[in-house]
Amino acid sequence: MTNTTKASPVLIEKENISGLKFPDTDVLSSKEEIKLRFSNLERALKLGNLEHNKIKIIFEDSEGMKLVNTTVWGVTDKRVILKQGVVIPIHRIHEVNA
Repeated sequence: MTNTTKASPVLIEKENISGLKFPDTDVLSSKEEIKLRFSNLERALKLGNLEHNKIKIIFEDSEGMKLVNTTVWGVTDKRVILKQGVVIPIHRIHEVNA
């Protein structure tokens, strides 16, 4: 995956995500990257539910790149669900790292 962003992601607490604004466009352009992102999210979900492992999610809101260390509790076709009902739109996620 090519990283076209100039700045490093800003670390954010999961509790602050619900106040962010997310544009409607996908941050990834290739079908391969989108497929890989979803398979990484499914793996993160298994790690979170079985072993309670935290993972790093790099995503982009309307102001720029963000990084959160968290446990994935659920994945739908459009959103990643974190603790306390916090959600991140999948189309705004750049990377998922265990």
